[in-house]
Amino acid sequence: MLRLQLILCSTVLFALVAHSAQTVKLDAGTFTGTTNGTVSKFLGIPFGKSTAPPGRFSRPRLVDPYTGVHNATAFGPSCPQQDVTSGLVLPTTFPQATVDALVAFVSQIVITGPTSEDCLTINVFAPAGVNSNSKLPVVAWVFGGGFQVGGTVNYDGSAIVSRSIALNQPIIFVSMNYRLAAWGFIGGAEVNKAGLANLGLRDQRLALQWIQKYISAFGGDPTKVTMWGESAGSIAVSLQLLTNGGNSGGLYRGAFLESGSPYPVGNATAAQPSYDNLVADTGCARASDTLKCLANLPLANLTAAVNLSPNFFQTQVLAWSPRVDGDFLPDTPYKLITAGQVAQVHIVSGDCDDEGTSFSLGFSNITTEAGFEAFMSANEFPAASSAAIKNVAALYPANPAAGSPFDTGSANALWNQFKRISALQGDYAFQSTRRFLLNNVASRQKVFSYLTKRNKSVPFLGSSHGSDLPLFFVAGELQDYLIQFVTELDPNHQSTLPNWPQYTVTNPALLTLWDGPPRVNITQDTFRAAAINEVTALVSQKI
Repeated sequence: MLRLQLILCSTVLFALVAHSAQTVKLDAGTFTGTTNGTVSKFLGIPFGKSTAPPGRFSRPRLVDPYTGVHNATAFGPSCPQQDVTSGLVLPTTFPQATVDALVAFVSQIVITGPTSEDCLTINVFAPAGVNSNSKLPVVAWVFGGGFQVGGTVNYDGSAIVSRSIALNQPIIFVSMNYRLAAWGFIGGAEVNKAGLANLGLRDQRLALQWIQKYISAFGGDPTKVTMWGESAGSIAVSLQLLTNGGNSGGLYRGAFLESGSPYPVGNATAAQPSYDNLVADTGCARASDTLKCLANLPLANLTAAVNLSPNFFQTQVLAWSPRVDGDFLPDTPYKLITAGQVAQVHIVSGDCDDEGTSFSLGFSNITTEAGFEAFMSANEFPAASSAAIKNVAALYPANPAAGSPFDTGSANALWNQFKRISALQGDYAFQSTRRFLLNNVASRQKVFSYLTKRNKSVPFLGSSHGSDLPLFFVAGELQDYLIQFVTELDPNHQSTLPNWPQYTVTNPALLTLWDGPPRVNITQDTFRAAAINEVTALVSQKI
């Protein structure tokens, strides 16, 4: 009887605690969320003031102290997006498995719900029953989408928090919206002069500052924050490591980079053609102050003009992306890394094996050697000599067996240059940037790296960009490793998984995930060394 009474008392106590966790006090405001029994959600909390006119193209500002009662049971609207679906034209001959994989990838990043310029909101997923004394580690998620699309509404952190509880390593998951496309990454001389480049990165920085101020109320420890991003979100996190002279400012203690490292961005003024096109397409060309004109346009007019710019399915030379502005990014990422201006925090950085396949489907018009070389000159290496271009072409041969999806022989050759282009694009944008970062910081801080070769059976795509997201958000080894890294900055913390060695220059250990046995093992990060070294050298010259 006594045992039954104790069980009943503890059950009632848990229910009361869980119920109380649905309400949190921030300043003089009360926010009410929901609890499913194990995880409490507080959604759509504003962290920045509205960026609608007159706040469009302005640096983000923290919201005023909260007052009143707020319903925090639904995600806030996503920020305005660029239409990227027009750039994805699929041949009718595609196998259904490939179409399904592409649809899943696109649906993961393209927002179909409401959008608004009043979009700077943050979401908190916490174990039910925690309080301000719990001091749990925090992971801050930055979604991807090529800096053009995306939103927090597509990413529910409940499974991650639930799994952390099951591992007896409870953590808090936080996600934030940030401005995209021209709204967040407009460039050009006028923009740079006004100090308004990289607004999307500044939005993320403000969200990190909000976490420092308010996460304790949800049971989090502001001294134990790990940034985590995927794709453009991962690139953004990596650029957060480079700003402020590489000083974290106490905003985070670790970074988990999923398919994205410091990217070879150019100067903000190099985006002038995109700015000029936007001005012309909106009818602002005759305005005495074109930036002010853009800032006050009806949203529909600006959106229509933004949609005319090329998207990431059409080119790697994006109209809207982070840029060197002399302030948030004082120099190019590669130069900052070489100079040691990287936050000295623990880092995990990993990629999928076939990162380039999804982004190569729109180049079926490239069918010759000359066409491949022209593609490289236009997209990856505009400053390279003809001899250098031919050297890279030799390192990425037309033989389908050498291309991506890798390890699939002559299969998956959608056309005669597809696997070649896919190999180059994956190495240029992902593998080379990851390897460059790790090789430059591994001697002075603890870093880990991984490669997933799962989903090789998906025709033409293989282990494509974004294919690892379910391993984090649904279930899988990477979810456990992530939780353990967030908890103690060590992916091996209290783990029953295979040991993940630290990455060093002399032992570039790579946690590798496979479709079949062994599901997980350790390989060396030395694949395609000559080709990737040449790509890195040309990128360094470019910037």
